[in-house]
Amino acid sequence: MDIQTLNPNVVRKAGLEALAKTLGPVGMVRFLQQFEMGSGDYTKEREELLGGMDVKSIVKEIKS
Repeated sequence: MDIQTLNPNVVRKAGLEALAKTLGPVGMVRFLQQFEMGSGDYTKEREELLGGMDVKSIVKEIKS
């Protein structure tokens, strides 16, 4: 199987089959649970939390 030429759905199916074969169904699920897509906008949230602070300002605030 030339993985380079397969479409993403075929690659996903082959990957899930390999995981299930190697880890079993419970192990496969436990492995997949480690990789959440997450949600939100990291850049926006970071800006809201830190504003225009630079690294020096953050270190100074931590030390005080």
